[in-house]
Amino acid sequence: MRVYHGSTMVVEHPLVHVGRKGLDFGLGFYVTDIRQQAVAWADRMARVSNVHGIVNSYELDMERVRREFSCKTFLEYDEQWLQFIVENRLGMNNGMAFDLVEGGVADDRVIDTVEAYMAGMMPLEIALRNLAMHRPNNQICIRNQRIVDTCVEFAGSQEI
Repeated sequence: MRVYHGSTMVVEHPLVHVGRKGLDFGLGFYVTDIRQQAVAWADRMARVSNVHGIVNSYELDMERVRREFSCKTFLEYDEQWLQFIVENRLGMNNGMAFDLVEGGVADDRVIDTVEAYMAGMMPLEIALRNLAMHRPNNQICIRNQRIVDTCVEFAGSQEI
């Protein structure tokens, strides 16, 4: 599977323990199979840092990952996804049980719902109804360095 990582630098050898902890799926190396999404991430970071964005490409052997590692996949924005996101954003790190987590991003389309639910300003039923109106995009959080070392091959980078 071809995956992409938006950054402001070339990342030939990703490290899963580098980055912010309070992200959707916790601490890890984030990639997506949607190139345009990685371009948007790189562009956002580049504007903040006043540098050029870089989209790194990799080949990820998902068949091997699913055979040899513990994986969690969210196919939709549902209650299980919402609780997982909330717990990670609150630093509860429930994702530590998984080597790889895949599913929708809490992006501009759904973040207001997630934050209102987290703040107790929106009941679960309404949050789930709001989330159901959106089709998830995709992010993959690699949480185990052995996956990077054995199942990820750097394929190149491109300045955007």
